[in-house]
Amino acid sequence: MAANGLSHIKYRADIDGLRAIAVLSVVAFHAFPNWFKGGFVGVDIFFVISGYLISTILFKNLESNTFSFLEFYIRRIKRIFPALLIVLISCFIFGWFALFADEYKQLGKHIAAAAGFVSNLVLWSENGYFDNAAETKPLLHLWSLGIEEQFYIFWPLLLWVVWKKRLNLLKIIVILLIISFALNIWGIQTDTVATFYAPQTRFWEMFAGSLLAWFTLQQKNIKIQYQLDYWFSANTQAWLGTSLLVAAMSLTTSASKFPGWWALLPTLGAVLMISAGMRSWLNRVVLSNKILVWFGLISFPLYMWHWPLLSFARIVESEVPSRNIRIAVVLLSVLLAWLTYKLVETPIRFGQRSKVKTNVLLALMFAVGCVGYNVYQRDGLKFRDPSTDKTYIAQTTEQQFSDKCSRQLNKINHCAEQLKTGKSIILLVGDSHVRHTYELIKDQVINANHDIVAFSNGGCPFLIDVNVENVNDCSLKNSEILDFISVNQTDIKAIVLAGEFSKYTEADWLKNVNGEDKISLSSALKRTLVRLKKMPIIIFEQIPALSFEPKKCLSRPFRVSQNNFNCQITYKDTMELLQPSRSVIYQAIESMPNVALFNVDLALCKSGVCDAVLKNNLLYYDKTHLNPLGVEFVRSQIHFDKVLFESIKNFK
Repeated sequence: MAANGLSHIKYRADIDGLRAIAVLSVVAFHAFPNWFKGGFVGVDIFFVISGYLISTILFKNLESNTFSFLEFYIRRIKRIFPALLIVLISCFIFGWFALFADEYKQLGKHIAAAAGFVSNLVLWSENGYFDNAAETKPLLHLWSLGIEEQFYIFWPLLLWVVWKKRLNLLKIIVILLIISFALNIWGIQTDTVATFYAPQTRFWEMFAGSLLAWFTLQQKNIKIQYQLDYWFSANTQAWLGTSLLVAAMSLTTSASKFPGWWALLPTLGAVLMISAGMRSWLNRVVLSNKILVWFGLISFPLYMWHWPLLSFARIVESEVPSRNIRIAVVLLSVLLAWLTYKLVETPIRFGQRSKVKTNVLLALMFAVGCVGYNVYQRDGLKFRDPSTDKTYIAQTTEQQFSDKCSRQLNKINHCAEQLKTGKSIILLVGDSHVRHTYELIKDQVINANHDIVAFSNGGCPFLIDVNVENVNDCSLKNSEILDFISVNQTDIKAIVLAGEFSKYTEADWLKNVNGEDKISLSSALKRTLVRLKKMPIIIFEQIPALSFEPKKCLSRPFRVSQNNFNCQITYKDTMELLQPSRSVIYQAIESMPNVALFNVDLALCKSGVCDAVLKNNLLYYDKTHLNPLGVEFVRSQIHFDKVLFESIKNFK
């Protein structure tokens, strides 16, 4: 670890051009996901570039005995912290004025995670990258930065040990690449969200860049058969790499099991493009043109800015922003990226007083992380909530439900139970709709001298041997519930099924784990009910669904569309949303005397109109979930004990 500092590597304009392709594809996907369905693979291109450049720096400096951990991390801090800090602080300030307490609480948590470079780990514990809730997470995109920073901590330390021990570096890289890729392939079959966010299942893309860096530096010392030029000319490599990148962006969609095998397309494409270098016409003329190079230079701040702006636009509008708004946001992102690059990044990265700058950046990042965590701990600072025209409960029934959880099966995210020795059990199972259903019926169940046990799997209906698109391990979670039913069968008085059934009537949504790939809601529900035919079943029909986000009913600063939104939907309209799934349910329960239906339509929809707001109180948390005020109102309208237990008596 010599004192001369790290040496630089030769600048390559074509790599900046490749950065531009990567960032522009990601921006296009986020702004216009229906037009650029595979643009998210641009992140994988970034991973390869990072692995290549960082490994090249490390290899050269270790070889020349000029490597310094301190200098390496000082460079990383000056490269990454300036733009990140500006974006985090800006999000905090904008959120102060624009976000409701629950939204600001989540933002605070994500700011703290970003400051600690663990965004991928925090998001891993939430939902998937492609779920609807992802659109309202302004710092969602920082998952990739977390993985890169974790690589920057892990790889230099390991590489230094390998170098000092004089181990075979090529074998180490290849072994690590194979292990990481194998974990990726295995993980995509069992837990797609974890595989997307986990560093160990993503590092192989950076190791691919590291492997290319090793071959590039060692090409004079190795035999010709190990060089790509032995099989392909530089132009062939570039065209093949371009074809793979085009294929990745054209064929990969949010429905693909990604990364998995799909990630090979952008990874190999990026490797071939970098390998071709300035010897190829594509790299020399196309990637190195001034426009792409300019976008490449601002690629990092552009990546930092574009998603928070798009996400805030989605939050403020309470719906997908109009095309013109999204175009304006993209243009604003480019402007802010250029200003960040010129006025913040460049002055800090270069010039004098490097250690002073580094210490200030570290102190600021620590302070921002602490502030974000404080906002999270204080429930989003409710005193500055911008909603003043209507009462809004900044809490979902999910949080109420989770707070009562005293038992958790291995694969089930949420549960709640109040078991008392000798009491019969009402078992409540299903997706996230279990949570408000639990709050609706729990008091009456307990007052009737029964225990209630509820298992809720977000996004997973209680359908046996069925998985759901973009949701992990539904069949495994439901098999654990079946085990619970089997063990407690004599004590279970009835099973209540709740769910957002309208969602599962969509084409290709349900996947059969036994036999054919796709399965209809009708077939899956019939199979489940037949399996449980010896037990009383009550299907709790989905509550009236809204066609709009309920937060659109609340006035909010910066909203472009009308603030005075009519928060009503006709009963006819909500039935158009729900009738397909209800028809399926009605058909499935024919000739099944052990099954009864229960719904709360009349409590929420009167005189042909369904209200999201009652006496200035918002009743819904989102389009299909009640908030605590909604639960309280519905519970006051219906005597659940009479309906539930009269249904159970009829089974006897």
